[in-house]
Amino acid sequence: MSLIAFLGAIELGFIYGLVALGIFISFRILDFPDLTVDGSFPMGAAISAALIVAGYNPFLSTFIAILGGCLAGFVTAWLNVKLKILHLLASILTMIALYSINLRIMGRPNVALITEETVLTPFSNLAEYLGVSNYMLMPVVFFAFAVVVKFLLDWFLGSEIGLAMRATGSNSKMARANGIYDGKMILLGMAMANGLVAFAGAIFAQSQGSADVTMGVGVIVIGLASVIGGEALLSPKSIAKATLACILGSILYWLAVSLALNADFIGLEAQDLKLVTAILVALALVLPGSKFSKMFRRGAKS
Repeated sequence: MSLIAFLGAIELGFIYGLVALGIFISFRILDFPDLTVDGSFPMGAAISAALIVAGYNPFLSTFIAILGGCLAGFVTAWLNVKLKILHLLASILTMIALYSINLRIMGRPNVALITEETVLTPFSNLAEYLGVSNYMLMPVVFFAFAVVVKFLLDWFLGSEIGLAMRATGSNSKMARANGIYDGKMILLGMAMANGLVAFAGAIFAQSQGSADVTMGVGVIVIGLASVIGGEALLSPKSIAKATLACILGSILYWLAVSLALNADFIGLEAQDLKLVTAILVALALVLPGSKFSKMFRRGAKS
């Protein structure tokens, strides 16, 4: 694997680490199986791209994209909490609706951002000023994004509201018995989760130079693979370690994908990405009970 491919995998690992953190909130904290992310990821890309092309400030555009993702997650939670629609079905309904909404937002299937200023433009200028390649600086930038979001999430989940949200996911009946409005916690948590995913979609589109309505296909699988894989390796017992596992799992996932696609002796090509993803998810599901996982954990404790 070349240096460019390696750094590219690291960059994608940090971007999709934000997706994994969002999925961690819905699946692990709230125990809410959420497929909305397959729609909120391209929604973040669509809103930010459409606004940037229209001449809006890229930072404001990205913030509005995050709000759009929060709204998508809120709608899914509202369908479940208020209309009593099964959580999985509610998320599927929102995901399907977002496909048409994203097309409406962009006005066409894809929007190019190659010639536009984005939130990453200042860092590209910095790389040029320092005389380093852009592909070498960007992983550092996305590392900073991921670390800031991780610590903010750690702080929030340790706060009073965060503890109430964790109690809702663990045992909603007991949470209600202790005066916690579990419905409000679900609405807030789902909005946060999809806001994070939309943020990832926005910076991914600005990094790649385009937004596409189909770019969210399979995001939920990638995010789950990252969460499960990271947990299999670290066996987290605390929130701080669990969020670290999400980011680490995302990086390892993209490194594994890059290695598989760049290994000539395997013979895989770009169109085999979904196959590689399915295999990695299967391994992530099996890994927690494997001998390798137990050996890894014993080594980490010693």
